[in-house]
Amino acid sequence: MDLHNGDIYEFTVPPNETGVRLDVFLSGKDVDLSRSQVRRVVDEGLVRVNLVHRKISYRLKEGEVVTLQRREPDPDRVLPQNIPLNVLYEDTHILVIDKPAGMVVHPAAGHNQGTLVNALLFHCRDLSGIGGVLRPGIVHRLDKHTSGLLVVAKSDAAHRGLALQFKQHQVRKIYKALVYGNPKEDEGIIDVPVGRHPTDRKRMSTRSRRGKDALTCWRVFERYGIATLLAVDIKTGRTHQIRVHLNAAGYPVVGDNVYGSPGRANAVENPLLRAKLKAMKRQALHASEIGFAHPVSHEKLSFSLPLPDDMSKLCDYLTHISKNNIQDFD
Repeated sequence: MDLHNGDIYEFTVPPNETGVRLDVFLSGKDVDLSRSQVRRVVDEGLVRVNLVHRKISYRLKEGEVVTLQRREPDPDRVLPQNIPLNVLYEDTHILVIDKPAGMVVHPAAGHNQGTLVNALLFHCRDLSGIGGVLRPGIVHRLDKHTSGLLVVAKSDAAHRGLALQFKQHQVRKIYKALVYGNPKEDEGIIDVPVGRHPTDRKRMSTRSRRGKDALTCWRVFERYGIATLLAVDIKTGRTHQIRVHLNAAGYPVVGDNVYGSPGRANAVENPLLRAKLKAMKRQALHASEIGFAHPVSHEKLSFSLPLPDDMSKLCDYLTHISKNNIQDFD
């Protein structure tokens, strides 16, 4: 059983991970640590196997219990940074921003600078404190390489109100996803649980033994033949849900190096199109719409964004070759 009690993580080694190195085992767990960071916490004595300190190269045995004590970054090092923010809306209680692809939302061990939180601390000094020192005002997150709309709480009342709406699935979130393939239907529903991959703990999967309910609704926004732009409405907020669900359905997100299919780009005969697809170095996923009730005034708010430049230019080129009936279409 995997347990998380405050800053203490506990994992029991399953049969399929017998013989795995200690650092590999932990870097695949949901503890927000890279393999190099795992090595550091092992060296610092924060990891035990059956209460005994082991080297990072130690090969684990079935049934052994691995405990990790998380040491959060020094709060004094989470400092305001003058990082530009595209603020779409702001009042005394909330902010709505356009998060660029490549920006991490909040600091984590070994990553204390250049995050959205660093930028927010510079932009305004009255963020909600409910998220703690490392996550002030953060009610929901987007993956580092996902762009788009994010709402931030500036007051504790706003934080509580927004968190309740997210918990009760009252927030409307629409994403645009550029995927490989040409769906036969114009819309569909993917209702498959999502959880940790049974063998690769760094990934999520629809084949998890302990998956949680996950519901994704999609509709075709624009067809290009070899690829399709989808509008995706998630009814639940599981980790990597959209990317996992779409890949399981046979429509991997373009540029997704974790759940996608690199071979799809390599198989494209048109050399310029192949180059443009391979140049998409992040998952082509954009949080394009969000709607919710203002957590204090209860006014209905809705925001939308066009595609960012990288996705827009790729879609424009796909439109061009589709209309001109150029090769590589299903």
